[in-house]
Amino acid sequence: MTELTPLRQLPQANVFRKGDVFVLFGELFGRGYVNGLIDEARKAGMTIVGITVGRRDDNGALRALDAAELAEAEEKLGGRIINVPLMAGFDMDAPEGEQNPTEMLSGITLKNWQEEKLDWERIERCREAGVRRFTESAATVMGEIDKLVPQGANVFFAHTMAGGIPRIKAFLAIANRIYKGRGERFMSSRALLDSDLGKLILMNFDEVSANTLKYLIDASQAIRERVTQAGGEVRYTAYGYHGTEILINGEYQWQTYTNYTQGYAKMRLESIAEAAWKNGVTATVFNCPEIRTNSSDIFVGVELSLFPLLNALKKEGGGAWADEQWRICESLLNDGTSLQSLLDTIERYNNDGTSAEFRNFEAWPMDNTPALAEVMIGTSEDLTALHKDKKALITDHLSSLVLEGAGPLMFHGASEKIAPVLWLSHDIIARQLNELHK
Repeated sequence: MTELTPLRQLPQANVFRKGDVFVLFGELFGRGYVNGLIDEARKAGMTIVGITVGRRDDNGALRALDAAELAEAEEKLGGRIINVPLMAGFDMDAPEGEQNPTEMLSGITLKNWQEEKLDWERIERCREAGVRRFTESAATVMGEIDKLVPQGANVFFAHTMAGGIPRIKAFLAIANRIYKGRGERFMSSRALLDSDLGKLILMNFDEVSANTLKYLIDASQAIRERVTQAGGEVRYTAYGYHGTEILINGEYQWQTYTNYTQGYAKMRLESIAEAAWKNGVTATVFNCPEIRTNSSDIFVGVELSLFPLLNALKKEGGGAWADEQWRICESLLNDGTSLQSLLDTIERYNNDGTSAEFRNFEAWPMDNTPALAEVMIGTSEDLTALHKDKKALITDHLSSLVLEGAGPLMFHGASEKIAPVLWLSHDIIARQLNELHK
């Protein structure tokens, strides 16, 4: 378990300048945390280079982007993409002539998934095949990126790979029960983790979300050595999640969304950064606040910790701009509904005895319970109902603010070489936003 190490001071350092190279190690699909980093790299005048995870053909085989896909991806990134598929994970990999894990699980249903057993020797062969494919492709990609790094330039590698849920039809129904279900529809997250399906998913999470950071560090060794030997600097960042400090009873307290199944992989990601740091490689995992994204909407209740950011904006020296954020958020609520009443509901939720039980940093990530599902999902649904438009939520606006604040914190925090694992809690996000909008 990593020690809680929140970033408390606004980092000021910046080693990156025009002509340096920013490498996005993960494909840019939608709006997310990495957009803030890309914005900072662009402001600094850096050359932006990206990769692709590739696409699957009709037979499931991995392929490079076609010309139209590549042009669209490069326009979205605003830089060149090395068109070698770097799909992480092993759920679609297998030795020649053998089934891949997704095929092995094709018969799973909502009724039989807990009893379904896997042949772990076959699974391990698939994992080895996936790792071999990925690391060989990563070596090819880094060989191409090396050609794009001028002598004397600094390099910033931003790892953004995450996920790893196999494409199994029945899993969506299972996930809906675990992450959205309450009452009769509640399903235990522990039941998933104890099943062979759950164990496979955890293995794949490790490969996608964590081990790819090590593969990146290893594959870029030649670039790193060339750059540092010339007196340059190399940084690696990765996105973590391990709960967030938010304002509860007027004090910043650590809390978390439960059940965050990917938490085991995020802790592994932290350990990879710590090991790299000890070996002289400056790799930092930034544990970011909960936000709403396209991929997070299955986790009902993950957005509840966003609301106290409004109080943090005022507490951390906010002025007219912070007041304007309150006005914007209140305008999204039904007529006659005050923003303060919503924040009072969140305060009661965070002080609820059931919610408080899960503020146990050492026990993270804890399993869900029927009682937690009732209070968390119920509160989430109640607050969503207070909005004029269910497609224009306060948490959408606050998520965009967190993204805006996290970008410069990560960019300058990486330059400053502070620690291998840092938490970006609501205090530092609020201070950064207030600083940006003076």
